[in-house]
Amino acid sequence: MTNRISMGLLPKLVLTMLALSSFVSLANITPVAKHGALAIKNGQLVNQNHQAISLAGPSLFWSNNGWSGEEFYSEEVITNITKQWQASIVRVAMGADFKGSYLTFPKDNLKKATQVIEAAIANNIYVIIDWHSHHAERDVDKAVHFFQIMAKKYGHLPHIIYEIYNEPLKNTDWHTVIKPYAIEVIKAIREIDKDNIILVGTQSWSQDVDISAKNPIKNVKNIAYSLHFYAGTHKKELRQKAQKALNAGLALFVSEWGSVTANGDGAVDYVETEKWLAFIRKNKLSHCSWALSRKNEGAAIFNADASITGPWPDEQLTENGRYLKKIISNWGY
Repeated sequence: MTNRISMGLLPKLVLTMLALSSFVSLANITPVAKHGALAIKNGQLVNQNHQAISLAGPSLFWSNNGWSGEEFYSEEVITNITKQWQASIVRVAMGADFKGSYLTFPKDNLKKATQVIEAAIANNIYVIIDWHSHHAERDVDKAVHFFQIMAKKYGHLPHIIYEIYNEPLKNTDWHTVIKPYAIEVIKAIREIDKDNIILVGTQSWSQDVDISAKNPIKNVKNIAYSLHFYAGTHKKELRQKAQKALNAGLALFVSEWGSVTANGDGAVDYVETEKWLAFIRKNKLSHCSWALSRKNEGAAIFNADASITGPWPDEQLTENGRYLKKIISNWGY
């Protein structure tokens, strides 16, 4: 009996070990390492190799002081959605409306946002920095100042996506209000960061993308338009509007969506959500689902007694949370 390996077997063993090493390396590659700097080409989000891609992850809840979502603005949460859920992107909802927001407590909200932005960068996933407001045109100067801070601090990194207006209201006109606001904020960002993706909110809670398609922002590269939906409320009619925008060459990004009704509550609408997911896959759209919170509503991902850091066993997740975890974990990037 001998412990020596046959010389004939040695090349095969070496090749097997190299193959296993390559498999492990590919399995562990992070989203940003794989895709690098993103761009918009011919109405599509593409990676550094000009390949169309589709990212998936959750959205944090409003960052506002005293609100139910602020407790999840931590490094541990971002690490766990990356490792446990294989999220390729996370959305930071910088509260810029209502009590406790950045408008009244800028230092507190900026600290929270910075923690999770830097955690996303450390985990090498993409991060949307979202000006989470329904009335952003009232405080253009503060939005400009905020995004200049973000661009100066993080604009040199490929991880960053700016969302400059969460959800303009139905009576906030695209042509005379939203578009001029967007142009001013985009100009301020582009003076510092020439390349990273900028998402522009659209009229009627970021649903009227067909209106934006008729009068888009021109002569600025790497612009996409936010499309938001809640499957329990928004159905075929909104998908038809989105398809019109896509057909017109508009790049869309589903920066917020829910499986429940538009008020954030109600039961999961599996049938309509699956129709939306099929639409998203077909058009290779990226998406962030609402929301990392323990609020007592259908859209919350966590139960009231769930850990605020994770990792989270399924019994700590709501029905919506278990469903969204499954979607994100199996999306791939």
